[in-house]
Amino acid sequence: MAARQKAVAALPTLMRALRKEAAPPRHQTALPSLRRAFSLYDQINLIDNFPDDQLRFQGFDNTGFKVNGVRYEGSLLCVGNLLMSWTPKSFSEITVESLSIFKTVRPIPEILIIGCGRDIQPVKPEVRSFIRSAGMKIEAVDSRNAASTYNILNEEGRIVAAALIPYGATS
Repeated sequence: MAARQKAVAALPTLMRALRKEAAPPRHQTALPSLRRAFSLYDQINLIDNFPDDQLRFQGFDNTGFKVNGVRYEGSLLCVGNLLMSWTPKSFSEITVESLSIFKTVRPIPEILIIGCGRDIQPVKPEVRSFIRSAGMKIEAVDSRNAASTYNILNEEGRIVAAALIPYGATS
């Protein structure tokens, strides 16, 4: 009985010692964003570190885009890391002829991301069939999301193309 009383008396001291050893550090650690917590690409910095030879959309407004620190007015066509001014000023002006570069460009991008401006719009059937016949997939989204998607896919090292209409353009 005496041994039991000794053990019961020592229990609070033992518990205090265990709590002190297992106590977490007192400094604050920032929580990762959900994007970073669930990403397979934890080593990729999606904000500032990118190779000098890689295109990176950094901003946009109603009339153009900022790419690698340079402001471009109007529509842009990007193939891999090549950036070109593009003729269509609105989504309705996108035609097979305006995308004819994809008849000759090699390697063929795996996907063409079309930035429709402010609102997502359906792609004309003839444009869709032309892009598919060239061996690419096509995705039409608003220009803000098109630029972000281009950045991510390009940073992953995938061969991607983007045809972007300025955000403020109307059909």
